Amino acid sequence: MEIPVYERGWRDGGRPAKTVTMAMMPPRTPTLIQLLGLLVTLAAVGSFSLFTLRQVEELRRLGSDIVDRNRRDSLQLIRIQDDVAQLGLALRDMAEGAEPYPMEAYRPQFQRLREDLENALALEAKLMPATRTESQQRLLETVFARFWSVLDELWQLAAEGRQEAARALIRTRIEAERATLATLISRLLIQNNEAEAAAVEEIQAIHAKVERNLYFLLAAVLAAILITGSLVIWHDRRMFAQVSQLSEQRKELAGQVIRVQEDLFRTLARELHDEFGQVLTAVGMMLLRVEKRLPENAPGREDLREVREIANQTLERVRGMSQMLHPPVLDDYGLERSIEWYLGQFEKQTGLKVHYEKQGIAPWIGDSVAIHMYRILQESLNNVVRHARVKEAWVRVSYAPEKMEMEIEDHGAGLPEKPQESGLGMIGMRERAELLGGRIEFRRRPGGGTVVHVEAPLGMKGGNG
Repeated sequence: MEIPVYERGWRDGGRPAKTVTMAMMPPRTPTLIQLLGLLVTLAAVGSFSLFTLRQVEELRRLGSDIVDRNRRDSLQLIRIQDDVAQLGLALRDMAEGAEPYPMEAYRPQFQRLREDLENALALEAKLMPATRTESQQRLLETVFARFWSVLDELWQLAAEGRQEAARALIRTRIEAERATLATLISRLLIQNNEAEAAAVEEIQAIHAKVERNLYFLLAAVLAAILITGSLVIWHDRRMFAQVSQLSEQRKELAGQVIRVQEDLFRTLARELHDEFGQVLTAVGMMLLRVEKRLPENAPGREDLREVREIANQTLERVRGMSQMLHPPVLDDYGLERSIEWYLGQFEKQTGLKVHYEKQGIAPWIGDSVAIHMYRILQESLNNVVRHARVKEAWVRVSYAPEKMEMEIEDHGAGLPEKPQESGLGMIGMRERAELLGGRIEFRRRPGGGTVVHVEAPLGMKGGNG
């Protein structure tokens, strides 16, 4: 959007000196960027959580179904291996005949070992690992069945008193079957150990995979945070730059509006004083000449005098309006004399008693600094009359080489509680102070009333206005 602004010659042809382009599209908020960054982060965390849950489940399966089961199965195999070894020792004693006992005396020992072996085999069958094939299990059961069958033949020979035949059976068939059992049990133990070692390696691989993916997750989350943060910072900087640009444009536009307003006031004051004032002065002089030509007792002389007084009163009002719009004393004598003149006029017009205090030596202050400070003083005192409901006010002005300060104080109703209740006059005063490069503050007085404090630098010529 382009807004025309005018230099001082606005009335010369009515064409704008230049235009100010106002960016009317509001800057977009970074909410979309933040939501995208949040979604990316949540997706990364969710994916890693699902992956970790699956890996934990796999670890639990490997730990309970393979490693623990293999260890418990190996314990039963060791138990069987120990029983088979005890059977071997007893068979050796029976075959050598070293003890003075008959073979039947060994039978209770064999019966106890058989019961323990059958119990161990039953438990081992339940704990059988997944790596064992059905043929291996059938081979184990067949070998044991064959061993018990041959052992039954041994007890039959011993019961018939055929000791030598029984010893020969031990040396030939029973010992061979026992050796087969021992070898088979050893192979199964080795197979269990190999399966357990493979499971441990798989568990370590899963741990390494989880650790590697954890690093990937941290990198992804950090990257998402970094990218999101960078985009938000970039967006904020861009938004602040746009706001700053808008503020500068608004300030420039406000300066142009105020300048046009002052130019209009100056022109109207000149027109009223030079044109209309001269016409009224001429009318008054003509009426006076006509009045002097008439005899003293001429009819209409009194009416003519009243018309001349009305013309003089109108002339005074026009001059007053001209001075209020733009006092000539401001251009001729500067700000200090203008303040003194205005306070006197203000007291006469409003009846408000104004206590004026001045500190420091005032330099020559003219141009825009003078008109802005003068307008702020005007608006502040008008606010006192309109809103404070008091009969006194205080104006304090202090001058320093680098700045001047002005304070308008009243002990009246004070500022409204809500800032939005402030009028356009306060906004205009604030804009004028900004144009001067100074500052203005409106504060409530502790005992009641309002204090308007404004500072303006004197180093810059005329400020921005």
